[in-house]
Formats: sequence, structure tokens, C-alpha cells
Amino acid sequence: MSARFLVTGGAGFIGSHVVDRLVARGDDVVLIDDFNPYYDPAIKRANLNPAATVVEADFRDPAVWAGLDPSSFTALLHLGARAGVRPSIADPILYSSTNLGGTMLALQWATSGPEPVPVLFASSSSIYGDANPVPYAEDAALVPISPYGATKAAAELLLQSHGRCFGLPGVALRFFTVYGPRQRPDLAIHKFARRIDAGLPIPVFGDGSSSRDYTHVQDLCDGILAALERLLAGTLEHAVYNLGSDAPIRLDAMIDAVAQAVGKPAILERLPMQQGDVKRTWADLSRSRDELGYAPAVEFADGLADFVAWLRG
Repeated sequence: MSARFLVTGGAGFIGSHVVDRLVARGDDVVLIDDFNPYYDPAIKRANLNPAATVVEADFRDPAVWAGLDPSSFTALLHLGARAGVRPSIADPILYSSTNLGGTMLALQWATSGPEPVPVLFASSSSIYGDANPVPYAEDAALVPISPYGATKAAAELLLQSHGRCFGLPGVALRFFTVYGPRQRPDLAIHKFARRIDAGLPIPVFGDGSSSRDYTHVQDLCDGILAALERLLAGTLEHAVYNLGSDAPIRLDAMIDAVAQAVGKPAILERLPMQQGDVKRTWADLSRSRDELGYAPAVEFADGLADFVAWLRG
């Protein structure tokens, strides 16, 4: 039988891919998205799956949740958030009201019906900060160095507290630098590819030695659906899981790979490291592999070729 899922942020980069996967397997999907101007809303509207029901609203509004019957949903995939480290430094109040206030409303809704609605929450590698040895395992200390990372860490605690207080089944998935078709235009791979293709210089913060665990969106979706299946079956062994590639790539190597995928040289504009940027991310996938069967398969060069084909298409 098909299930019915509520997906916040369902028109965004990651959310729209998850919605597509759910619809493709025959599930009924309702998505909430406010199409805010963080980047061009037309981009998100182009991501919409025509088979999904769209609720255009801000999930910080209690009236949005009051209009949705929790007993009619199989699970909530809370993927919506204010994203980005640097913007969170500029406007931490907005990030707190969305990523914490909005999440509290979502969790309150999930526990308001006759039975709690299981919640899958999109967390972030930003919660690990820079103080932990790599690779980052799920039991590492949470020491975020940006308001964005702090809101994700705090939201995880909210989810866990609702499990203890209200018996809410929930799982937090820590995403590591996701890329692929539909990637937000402000993210490095998208911005670099677009500017290299146009013959424009690209801003490079630091000496190129910082590194990221780049994760293709299709691998990420595989992990999300695997965790969702186990959440609904009640067979999750832990409340948090990393979803990454376990293959960190230096910034300078990433730029070279993007230039190769685009087929044009990169013109570099060297700039100092930015406040809030971590030096590296690297996912320890031992738990995800063992308990979710998660097995990222997209090679970075193939993923970049996939992205560039989408960008030009």
C-alpha cells in the first residue's frame, strides 16, 4: 500500500529529489515550502513534482500545521530550514526562528494526534565544528562554530526530547556537503561551475587546503529512504546517522575537477578564510553502512559530469 508523507522544504534542492523518489514509488506526498527569496523562487518552482500537493506557506506559522491532520500522514520528513553558514552569521535571529521555532511547531504537530507521526529530520555536518578528530563519528562532540550549525544541533536535541517525553519515533540524518542537479546557486560547486563556464573569476577562500566530504544527491536520497524505511518499521538502532561519501576532497582539487568537468580553466580570486567556515568535513559511515545498508556509489567525477549536464541543459 502507498503511504502519505509530509515533506517540509519539498521544493528545494534536496527536498525536491526526495519528493520525486517518493512519488516514483507510488506514495502520496504533500509538501510545504514558502518559496522565500534566499535564491530565485522560480528555481524552486521549476523543481516541483506535479504529482505532489503543494502547500505554499511558512512552516513557522502555527496556522499551517493546524490545517493538516496528523492522523492522515505516515511520516513527516522535516527537510526545510534556513541553510548556509555565512548568512546565519548575518541574521542569527532568522535562523533561530526557522530552524528552532519552526522545528518546534513541526514536532508539536507530530505529537498532537492520537498516535505520534514519525519524524525524519535533516541535520548537518556543521554541528561537528572543527574540534573533533576525523572522520566524524555520530558520538563525536557537537561543537558548531556558526549559528546555523548551532540551530541544527539544538533541533536534534528537540527531536530527542520529544522521543523521551511523548514517545515520538524520530531520526536525525547529518548531511555532508550535498551536490548534484538542482543544487542551490549559492553553493560552491554550482557557483564555480557557472562562473568558470562564463570565463569569470571564482572566489577562493583560504589557501585551498580546506576539504569537504562531497555527497551526491542520489546517494543521499538512498540513505534517506533507507532510514525512513527502518524508522517506519521501528528497527532503527540509533537516533542519528551520518550521510556522506567518506571521501573528503580538498578545495583546490575540487576546483580542478569542476574546471575539468566544465572543460574550461578556472580563474582564481584568492580571499581570506571566512568566519564560520570549518576547515574540513569527513563522515565516518560505519554506523550508516552497518545499520542502514547505506553505500554511496557515485564517483565525484561522475557526479560533476551529471551536474554540469544539468546546468547546461
